[in-house]
Amino acid sequence: MNLSNLKPSEGSVQSNNKRVGRGQGSGKGGTATRGHKGAKSRSGYSKKIGFEGGQMPLQRRVPKFGFKNINRKEYVGVNLDTLQAMVDEGKITDTVTMDVLVANRLARKNDLVKILGRGELKSKLNITVHKFTATAKAAIEAAGGEAVTL
Repeated sequence: MNLSNLKPSEGSVQSNNKRVGRGQGSGKGGTATRGHKGAKSRSGYSKKIGFEGGQMPLQRRVPKFGFKNINRKEYVGVNLDTLQAMVDEGKITDTVTMDVLVANRLARKNDLVKILGRGELKSKLNITVHKFTATAKAAIEAAGGEAVTL
C-alpha cells in the first residue's frame, strides 16, 4: 500500500450528488433545481401544516360539532379488583397513597386518581386518593378500610 492507491473504505463515502447553487459552471447553478418563480423557489419558504396549495384544507372542510370543555378534569381509574390483585401479590400492604400507586405504575405523578367499584375487595385498606365512586367507597368501608379524599 502506498499514497497512490489509497481510497476510502467501502460504504464510508455516501454522497456523490452535485452541489446545487454553486455557480453556472457546476451545471446546477441558476435556479439551483428549484424551477422558476413561485413560493417554493424563494429562500425561507416553508409551507404551513395542512396547506393544500390554496385549496380549502381538510381540517377546515370537515364539519365541526359537539362541545369540548376546556376545564374538564381527567381522572385515572383504578378498580378495586386491581388493588386486590396487588394485595395478593404482596405489592400493597395496608395503606394506598399516591406514592404507592405511582410506584406500582397504576398512575403517574401528576395524575388525578379515582377509585372505581369493579370487582370485590377482601382486604382492609386505607386508601387516600382524589375521588371515589359511591360503590367503591361502600366496598372499602364494608371490608373495614377507610376512604380518604385528598
